Order: sequence, then C-alpha cells, then structure tokens
Amino acid sequence: MKILLVGSGGREHALAWKLIRDDPTCEVIAAPGNAGIASVARCVPVRATDLDGLVALAKAEGVAFTVVGPEAPLEAGIVDRFRAAGLPIFGPTAAAARIETSKHFAKSLMLKAGIPTARAETFTEVAAAKAAVRGHSLPVVIKASGIAAGKGVVIAQSIDEADAAIEMMLVEQAFGAAGAEVLVEDFMTGEELSLFALTDGSHLLPFIAAQDHKRIGEGDTGPNTGGMGAYAPVTLATPALMDEVMTRILQPTLAAMREAGCPFTGLLYAGLMLTPEGPKVVEFNCRFGDPETQALLPLMASSLLTPMRAIARGESIAGFLPLAWHDGASVTTVVAAAGYPGSVRSGDPMQLPTDAETHWTFHAGTGRDADGTLVTSGGRVVAVTAIAPTIAAAQRASAEAAAAVRFDGAQFRRDIGWRELARA
Repeated sequence: MKILLVGSGGREHALAWKLIRDDPTCEVIAAPGNAGIASVARCVPVRATDLDGLVALAKAEGVAFTVVGPEAPLEAGIVDRFRAAGLPIFGPTAAAARIETSKHFAKSLMLKAGIPTARAETFTEVAAAKAAVRGHSLPVVIKASGIAAGKGVVIAQSIDEADAAIEMMLVEQAFGAAGAEVLVEDFMTGEELSLFALTDGSHLLPFIAAQDHKRIGEGDTGPNTGGMGAYAPVTLATPALMDEVMTRILQPTLAAMREAGCPFTGLLYAGLMLTPEGPKVVEFNCRFGDPETQALLPLMASSLLTPMRAIARGESIAGFLPLAWHDGASVTTVVAAAGYPGSVRSGDPMQLPTDAETHWTFHAGTGRDADGTLVTSGGRVVAVTAIAPTIAAAQRASAEAAAAVRFDGAQFRRDIGWRELARA
C-alpha cells in the first residue's frame, strides 16, 4: 500500500514514522519531505501547496490515500480537489478548515453554538479595534484572524501595547493577509491543554491530552514561537474533564460544523484553557499540531493508519475501539536555530544523536548541502522525543538528547513539562 504524505516538517516526520510502524509493508511518499523523512520515506520535490502537482502525483503513484500535514494546503482546498478527482484523502475541506484559517469564523461558530470560549470582537479598521480595547480588562488579547504560524497572538499588558499590536497587524501588515482582520479578545487564565481527535464528521476518537510550550524561554518567558516542546500525558486531563470536553466542546463543534454545511473530517485539534469556570476553547486547528504530534505518536499503542484510512475513504469510525496508549510519559524538546523566532540562519552543518528504542529525533528544518552534509534549513530544526516511566525521567532523557544535537547557535528549553513536575 502506498500513502502520500503532504508536508515537510517535524509533524510529518512523526506521521511517516508512525504509519510505517503500524504497517512496515506500506510505502510512504512524502511531498516534499525533508532530510529526516527521507530516511523512512521516498521524498518527491512537489510543494505542499502545488495542488495540481499533488493530484498528478497521487494518480501516477496509485496511492491508497493521502494524509495532509500542514494547514496551508487545507486552506487552499486540497481536500476538495482530491475528492473531485476521486482520490481518498485525510483532512477537512477548505470550508471546514476555516475553523483554523479564520478565527472570525471559528469564534462566530462557537458563540452561536454556545461552546465555551472567550468573548471577542472582530475588526478590519484600526480605530474601531482600538476603541474596543478600551472595553476590555487588561491584559487583552489581540489575534490575527488568519493563520500566522502560531505567532499571530499578542497578550497586551497595557492599552499602548494593544494599540501597537493592532497597528502591527492592520497597518504594518506584519502577518500579511492573515492579519488583515483582527480579534480583540478577553484574556483567559489557567493552564492550556492540547487535545486531538480523529473524526469522520460525526464520531470522535480522542487522543490523550498533551501540553505545548509556546514561549522561547524557560519558565514560559519571551516571545511566542511555533512551539518549543510538548509532553504527554497531562494529569489535569482527568476522565471527568475529558468527558466534559467531549460533551460541551468537541461534539457540539462537530454538530455546529454540520449545521453550517461544512462537516469536519480529519484531525480536529482543540487548544483549551482550563479556567476557573471550566474548560474553554482558545483556538481550533484543522490538522495535527506540532510539536504535540511528536510527543503523542510514540505513546500511541493503537494503529493510526487504520482509522485515518477509513476517514480518508469517507467511512464511519463509529465501531472503532477507543485509542490505546502505552504506559509512561513522553517529552519532546525542540532544538531551534540561532535567532529563532526572529530571523534565522540556515545552512549550518549539524550532528544528531543516534535514535534508540526510547528516544527519536524528528526532523523539521533540515536539508542536505551539495556534498550531502546534513544542514539546518529552518527555525525549528529538530524535535527530540523521549519516553520513560515518569515525566521527570522523560524530561531528563529528552534534554540530554537535545544537548547532543550539535550545530552553531542551537537553542532549546530544558524545562519542558515543568508544570507537570511542579504538580508532582
């Protein structure tokens, strides 16, 4: 069986790794892939947003189904194109992907359906957005409505800071079209959780919860990034809390999407805030999260391939058993390039630790130079995942492996999972 995997990051490397572990006889074709994915799959130089090229590739290779990693091709309508061509594909349509690609759409959907989330207003004019800020308590959250690689959010501690964020997005166009519309939103307090669920549009197979670490610095300090690490499981995600999230958030969201005429299929990712009033939605994503995927998949005992293939074919997952998980804990530490999350340098030669049965290195921003040397090629370079009986042991092993990643200017956090350790 051939599977086409669209994307080139650490998430896609982890997906390829898991699919092959689920069925070692399958062949994964990655478009375009990266240097790490090339060790487990065949990489083809077709861009993730080249929809014509991807349709042609899927037809030429006779793939059983296609898995889409990043959000950009989903926003561009890759699922619509593949379905029109009769090609099975795992992911949501462009209309359903708006749950991530348009925060305005997602917020309106949640408020109409009574799904718990923060109060927010949407603006395209600077003056109106600034006026709205004055009606919110501080801190106040300013968000770009479109997709901005996890960086389009400012938690403003003052009116001046909020005004500057609005001008940065609407006037200076720091996030391009993604920031042409902004949300002014109430700030929520609590701990965040990341929850994935496979869905056929009506039924859900939830994962265990993970927690992402967005800030560049230890103790969650400094600017936001695309994610500097993640861990799982999270003890705050009790069975009672998971039941509440399913009944108050995930199931009503699927129902609201069906009612809106755009049923959601694929992987629904709920970013949650555990507030004093209960869990509330910070944001939805329309695909696997990065780096949570790298933390979760090594703990997954169930097949991922089987439910993904069923969903890609338009089949129901109603009869599937709940997903099973290995005992222990997983910690993923991202090693980033010098300058990240700002301007980064590429092309630095690098050395990696040898993978073992309890830790793996998933490539994100890597490539090969003219003589075949492994080099950096992006902001988040690799993610090192370790599993161990306890979160403390997994954190130590992950940090030690991250320290063995060698290239000029490498930076990483040694405290992934620090809140979980504090609770322990």
